[in-house]
Amino acid sequence: MTLTTAEADRILADHFAPWVRDLGLSTVEAGEQHAVLRLPWSDRLAREGGALSGQVLMAAADTACVIALCAARGGFGPMTTVQQSTTFQRAVLARDVLVHARITRLGRRLAFLDITLLPEGTEGTRGTEGTRGTEGTRGTEDPAAHATAVYALG
Repeated sequence: MTLTTAEADRILADHFAPWVRDLGLSTVEAGEQHAVLRLPWSDRLAREGGALSGQVLMAAADTACVIALCAARGGFGPMTTVQQSTTFQRAVLARDVLVHARITRLGRRLAFLDITLLPEGTEGTRGTEGTRGTEGTRGTEDPAAHATAVYALG
C-alpha cells in the first residue's frame, strides 16, 4: 500500500498549508513503515547566527510523519498531531536535511513515530544517491535533531 515519491509529493502539494509548502520539502523515499523527506537549505529558514531554525526542523519532522502514515495507509486520510517531542542536538549550517520518519506502532486510532533529522552529507546518511537505502531504518550518525510523535487517526 506504499506511495510512490510522486504520489507523496502530490500529498505535500494538495494537503498542507502554504507556509509548509514554502519549506520546499520533497519526498526522497516512502515505504510501508517509513518516509524520508528532503528539507532544502535556505537562508530564509535560518535564524540569527545562520543556523536552520528549530521551528523549521519541527515542522519538517511533523510533515515527514504525515507522509509516512499516508504511505502505510495507502493514501491521505484525516489525522492530527497529538504530541511531538524534539531534541535538538546540533546546528545545521548551509546544508539540506534528510528527515527520516519511522512508524513504531500503527493502530486503528493512534500511531507512534520516531524521527531523525540528518544534515545531508553526514557520514552514513541513508536514502541519498550513492549511500545505503533506509529500508525502514533511521540514521544515527551525528543527527541535527531527534523527535517522537503521536498521531490520532481519523
